[in-house]
Amino acid sequence: MTRVLKLHDDNAPEMHARAMDNLRYIRETMEAAATFTAVSGWGTIFVGVTAIGAAVLASITHSTTRWMIIWLFEAALSIAISVYSMAIKSRAARLPLWSEPARKIVFSFAPPMMVGALLTLLFYEHAMMRQLPGIWLLLYGVGVVAAGTFSVRIVPVMGFAFMMVGTVALFSPPTWATACMAAGFGGLHIFFGALIARRHGG
Repeated sequence: MTRVLKLHDDNAPEMHARAMDNLRYIRETMEAAATFTAVSGWGTIFVGVTAIGAAVLASITHSTTRWMIIWLFEAALSIAISVYSMAIKSRAARLPLWSEPARKIVFSFAPPMMVGALLTLLFYEHAMMRQLPGIWLLLYGVGVVAAGTFSVRIVPVMGFAFMMVGTVALFSPPTWATACMAAGFGGLHIFFGALIARRHGG
């Protein structure tokens, strides 16, 4: 009997380590399959508000270069707001921000944004600024749809809405450019941000 108990005690640490490995594997598998819900509705609303402010500034400038700089600054500000608000929401929910679904979101969203940056440089060099609003809205919508595959269902719907506004901007007169940017980056962010905040915990 003493010998049996001793063998059991010797195997206990190994069994505990194996059990912990199994639990870790289950947790990582569930995390990878889970839907990323840390998209902040309030942060999205705030992005929309700052985009409305950018549209106001853009509407009173007569320089296409300054117009573009205003919107590029707004893009950088919106990224900072989004990351900060998602970090706050993840911390409040005691969930990891940089999870497997979050990485999938970033890697799905980043390529269209990189293409947008390259096209912005190309269009600016060739004086094709009037196409930029449509291109920006369309590529942002494509990125949101792709990233939304790993988020709550309303996120890819928001992406399709951006693509619709982008299509209008692409084929509309140049005088509609700022209005389309305000409707997309301002109005759609505020509308869908409010839905996300109400339905998905802020």
